[in-house]
Amino acid sequence: MTAADAHAVAGWRYPGQYAFYDADADPDDLAALLDPAGWGTRYFAVDAGGELVGHVAFKLEDGIAEIGLGLRPSLTGRGHGLAFVVAAMRFATQALGATGFTLAVAAFNDRAIKVYERAGFEESERYVHATNGGVHDFVRM
Repeated sequence: MTAADAHAVAGWRYPGQYAFYDADADPDDLAALLDPAGWGTRYFAVDAGGELVGHVAFKLEDGIAEIGLGLRPSLTGRGHGLAFVVAAMRFATQALGATGFTLAVAAFNDRAIKVYERAGFEESERYVHATNGGVHDFVRM
């Protein structure tokens, strides 16, 4: 992750209900993304052929990597999700030593939940979380 990558991600705009995932929807999340201290340790840019196609964030605890994923808006809904998730898991295993994975996804995001299930994730709990100016339903997988 570089400053240019972080600022590009911060400018991404997702359509419709997926605007929930715009980086500036939550000021604390945006500040963390733009903080250089996390670049290359927690936040990573994903490029393909020199083009920024996504970003991933990892929080590693006792070998378990909590994954946060963001595919460039123009690439969502086009069948790239599973390969993106698998590549993120492979990277976390090889580069960070992850031995297991968890993630949280907004409960309305059926599209992402289906991808995560195809990657081997299973729902472990539903909960509410205050973020993005409100309280929202989430699924932990």
